[in-house]
Amino acid sequence: MSRVAKVPVDLVAGVEARVSDSEITVKGPLGMLSRPVSPLVKVAVADGRVSFSAAEESAAAVAMSGTMRALVAGMVRGVSKGFERKLTLVGVGYRAQAQGDKLNLSLGFSHPIVHQLPAGVKAETPTQTEILIKGTDKQRVGQVAAEVRGYKPPEPYKGKGVRYADETVVLKETKKK
Repeated sequence: MSRVAKVPVDLVAGVEARVSDSEITVKGPLGMLSRPVSPLVKVAVADGRVSFSAAEESAAAVAMSGTMRALVAGMVRGVSKGFERKLTLVGVGYRAQAQGDKLNLSLGFSHPIVHQLPAGVKAETPTQTEILIKGTDKQRVGQVAAEVRGYKPPEPYKGKGVRYADETVVLKETKKK
């Protein structure tokens, strides 16, 4: 069996989980998340813990039980603490400004870029060159951060562009005569 699925997910204070016939719903102080449950996985909620086991003895069922456990652990963390991704803008004149559910970016193009944020994801700009993307769904937060980074990824010669705060950009040496 999957070693990941053997460890049950502990529900922290203020978080509750419910399993219906084909869906698991986790509700907490920051919101509510739900995800379909694979028919290959048995999910049980008891004593403040969510446990997972394979419904059959196939390799796919064993693998899916570990995957479901990891996804539900992310859901529990999301509705209790939330997820955050920090981006930095490197370059002269590169600026960001959060306005409601839109993120206005000035990245050296001839036009400003307006990125529409999906529901459940918020953006903050503590300074003009920092962007904080926050939300309860780990996948959505990471996807929005990747989309914003995709407008102007760091280039390899000067390192200018949008990068993750913990990203290191390896700079290439310029061409010699």
